[in-house]
Amino acid sequence: MKRVAILISGGGSNMLALVRDMGQGAHPCTPVLVASNDPAAAGLARASALGIPTAAVDHRPFGRDRAAFEAALLEPILAARPDILCLAGFMRILTPAFIRRFEGRMLNIHPSLLPKYPGLHTHQRALDAGDTEAGCTVHEVTAELDAGPILGQARVPVLPGDTADTLAARVLVQEHRLYPAVLRRFALGETVPLMLA
Repeated sequence: MKRVAILISGGGSNMLALVRDMGQGAHPCTPVLVASNDPAAAGLARASALGIPTAAVDHRPFGRDRAAFEAALLEPILAARPDILCLAGFMRILTPAFIRRFEGRMLNIHPSLLPKYPGLHTHQRALDAGDTEAGCTVHEVTAELDAGPILGQARVPVLPGDTADTLAARVLVQEHRLYPAVLRRFALGETVPLMLA
């Protein structure tokens, strides 16, 4: 059974999708921690309500000292002894030193069809480019932002009249399908990318 820690910054909808899937049947993973850089993140209360240990390390008092923030964040993470670390709407860029500690064991979900549109504002960028499809990607985390090996993607059509918000809402539905499926496969050692329509 692989131990999974999940990092969030907000409501935690992808965290909930992962946790709910881990609670179904013979799953190779179990959630051991939900941690956030925002003590007010709604996802922390949601995780607590499901009986999952939580931790919060507010990044703001650390200012630009990312190493000090990460050192504080590492304490509850290491105490939980995770085998896999899942970023699920975690809105802090992690340093290479932090990433190296979990190399090959850290996943992220990103709301674009990588390598297109790393970083922020992905849906608006897809619309501005005139793309006919958008989607989401689960990838391994590496020191280069949103550039790690792709483990899975799900695609959605861009519809006439779409806004960034309407497109984001449809992509989010697919995120909730894709991330749990990829985590299952990753925990079992399957590395061929999963492609969902």
